[in-house]
Amino acid sequence: MPHSTQQIRNVALAGHPGAGKTTLFEALLHAGGAIQTAGTVERGTTVSDFDPIEKQRGHSIDAAIASFDARTGDGRSLHLNLIDLPGYPDFRGPALAALAVVDTALVVVDAAGGVEYGTRRLMARASERGLCRAILVNRIDAEGADPGRVLELLREAFGPEVLPLNLPADDGSRVLDCFGSDQGESDLGPVADWHRRILDQVVEINETVMDHYLELGEDGLSGSELHEAFEQCLREGHLVPVCFASARSGVGIDALLDIAARLFPHPGEANPPPFMKGEGSAAQAFATAPDPDAHVVADVFRIVHDPFVGKLGVFRVYQGTLRKDSQLFVDDGRKPFKVGHLYRLRGREHVEIDQAAPGDIAAIAKVEDLHLDAVLHDSHDEDHIHLAPVAFPKPMFGLAVSAGSRGQEQKLATALHRLAEEDPCFQVEHEDETNETVIRGLSDLHLRVNLERLRDRFGVEVDTRPPRIAYRETISTGAEGHHRHKKQTGGAGQFGEVSLRVEPLPRGAGFEFVDEVKGGVIPGQFLPAVEKGVRQVLRSGASSGHPMQDLRVVVHDGKHHPVDSKEVAFVAAGRKAFLDAIGKAAPLVLEPIVDLAVHAPEQAMGDISGSLAGKRARINGTDATGNGEIAITAQVPLSELEGYAAELKSITAGRGRYSLDFSHYEAVPPQVQQALVAAYSPRHDDD
Repeated sequence: MPHSTQQIRNVALAGHPGAGKTTLFEALLHAGGAIQTAGTVERGTTVSDFDPIEKQRGHSIDAAIASFDARTGDGRSLHLNLIDLPGYPDFRGPALAALAVVDTALVVVDAAGGVEYGTRRLMARASERGLCRAILVNRIDAEGADPGRVLELLREAFGPEVLPLNLPADDGSRVLDCFGSDQGESDLGPVADWHRRILDQVVEINETVMDHYLELGEDGLSGSELHEAFEQCLREGHLVPVCFASARSGVGIDALLDIAARLFPHPGEANPPPFMKGEGSAAQAFATAPDPDAHVVADVFRIVHDPFVGKLGVFRVYQGTLRKDSQLFVDDGRKPFKVGHLYRLRGREHVEIDQAAPGDIAAIAKVEDLHLDAVLHDSHDEDHIHLAPVAFPKPMFGLAVSAGSRGQEQKLATALHRLAEEDPCFQVEHEDETNETVIRGLSDLHLRVNLERLRDRFGVEVDTRPPRIAYRETISTGAEGHHRHKKQTGGAGQFGEVSLRVEPLPRGAGFEFVDEVKGGVIPGQFLPAVEKGVRQVLRSGASSGHPMQDLRVVVHDGKHHPVDSKEVAFVAAGRKAFLDAIGKAAPLVLEPIVDLAVHAPEQAMGDISGSLAGKRARINGTDATGNGEIAITAQVPLSELEGYAAELKSITAGRGRYSLDFSHYEAVPPQVQQALVAAYSPRHDDD
């Protein structure tokens, strides 16, 4: 049956690896009547981890979606779009893309594990995106569980706005409501104490509600007043509610469904999505509204290549009602496509539906123009509309790959393209200088999983070679460059002369090309050719064979010939003049520096610190996580981390793990630069 926007809840289950998100996902599906029996990770029978590699490894790799209708204990109708996000930082791409389209991030914490690195990272991501945040303390009835201590740690980590909506009782065998009731004794003390604290927190967000509360007490507040104040608290981060449950035994699961229906925001109550209209500095905020009668605006946040239905685009509808058989445009395209089939997802299952309401999540198949972050709309009034981009981590691990057998090159290229469409943190590059195909990901594990997918899903075996470090080149001072290109053959010749200067820019500034030619000494139609020649060197490098960045090229003089000047001549002159200038500008080779976070047993801290010191690392901090582990953060040259996965495994007996994020580029030591330059054989012949 069709449902309204007010009945929709878009909730992502996020959290540290092993917190029990997938088991909670199953418990909610079972409690809502979507499945008859809850599956288990151990048996490989869960709705979300349906990929063979996920079953084999026993953890989530992709963001899994299940949409279902449920009725709560008090008779409320609920349409829940639930997304199970992978916890391992190696698979952040799909997780961050999905996190951007929900209204509530429910961060799952283990009652025996405490506040771990993944908890902090995901709470920060959700806050940056303006999401309403809630916390679910899971496994409250497990051996070693200490819900009271975990609540203290959560409040220490995220502030006094972290307060419980319900409380464990009778050693975690049930939960008691402490928001709507003040009766009972919980494992964390009298319910009345926590009831008063959360009520005080909620009412102080709104002066009118606060006045009514102070004047008339709790009984003087209307249900709508309290609900509106609660939603305002969630939107502004003034309250981060905590629920308690045990996904394995089912304790607190029905209560969580009821809380989602009563208190989690529907798409009309959450913070508005950050849509923009226009490009670059001219872009302005664009307001969408969950109005079923407005023009359709939807955003694609996931691409899946399904073996049965083909290319599948998963999207959220932000405005209007998207109907089967309707005509839609992709981005600023002028040719519409017909929505032949509209699906609701439940793990690997696709349920065909007739329409998707504002705020809903659905999918369409077999539209080749779809891509991550594509905007679907039914009117050109919505041209140039896009969501504020998600800040994805930069993939830094690289492997050169080639087809394992002759004749599979095209099959490999197609498979790599499809994998890159599905994962925004998996990139495929072609290195012109070495004629290599290089895949890049967030970690060694990330790349290994994608290599397994190449074999299992696409039937492609590949050969791999050691990773190529993404070095870059730049200059450290300004310099002038000049070149005259002159060739004379039997007929018309070639002539072009270029004078230019190069200037260093700050790290991360990229590249600028500036035209300061006066008097038409280089005709305007040839300046793009000069820039083309410069960009050829930018791509291939000048001193060590790596792309160049962080510099400005200013073309200020030159000469031309009315007959012999051609585009090819100015391409060559621009390239050679640029090379001339770089040779005088004290060129530098830059190496990528990454932020490294290592989690390991406390007793391994000394060995890990010593190992990092030998890798030119700068250790920034060491923190105890409260569960026998330490977290070491450092900045390290990526080139020093080859083989680090095996080294850390040896040091920690397999209990250590680490994640990387790109930080910045900085100059390599002189001896490293000398070796890189000596190993380079440049090819800058004229065309």
